[in-house]
Amino acid sequence: MASTFPTAPDKHTLEHGETLSPRFDANGLIAAVATNADSGEVLMFAWMNAEALGLTLATGEAHYFSRSRGELWRKGATSGQVQRVVEARIDCDQDAVWLKVLPQGDGGACHTGARSCFYRVIKDGKLVERP
Repeated sequence: MASTFPTAPDKHTLEHGETLSPRFDANGLIAAVATNADSGEVLMFAWMNAEALGLTLATGEAHYFSRSRGELWRKGATSGQVQRVVEARIDCDQDAVWLKVLPQGDGGACHTGARSCFYRVIKDGKLVERP
């Protein structure tokens, strides 16, 4: 299922219009950040192609595009960590997506088993795992 989105005719329409006109990069991808809808915690950063964004909006569950595997994936399809989308936003120039989600399953978001992919702190130039 390929999704297509219209191209905004001008900057004003892009930034202030009511038409969703995501600007995908040269590889056909757009940045996506998922946060916990209840706590506001940043859960993960991923990429979406037009199909992933379209499926996310149509199903209410987060879909992403894996650059390493070169394929579409529904978050939680194998882990059970489905992300139910409460709200989807796009930034001012429509080149980044923000999903507010309710994590399902064990509540995690990271493939390492952590609740958030951002579980390490940079301290004095080194990575430290947060307790």
